[in-house]
Amino acid sequence: MEKLERITIDPARMNGEPCIRDLRLTVRRVLEALAIYPDRAELKREYPELEDEDIRQALAFASALIDDKVLPLPYAR
Repeated sequence: MEKLERITIDPARMNGEPCIRDLRLTVRRVLEALAIYPDRAELKREYPELEDEDIRQALAFASALIDDKVLPLPYAR
């Protein structure tokens, strides 16, 4: 896994949830905001402290946590 130096985890901040650069902005919130604001310009207006690399690393962090499994699909008739 690549080094994600912008993702910080501190048990004393935001209940230990992964945050962006020690800000009070969690990776979870960034992902939720990406779903709400698919236009990056609008997202950055809402969260001016976010940088492109913050967003990229939040996505990389989340994707690293997803287990890659192949699941059989039910047969459809």
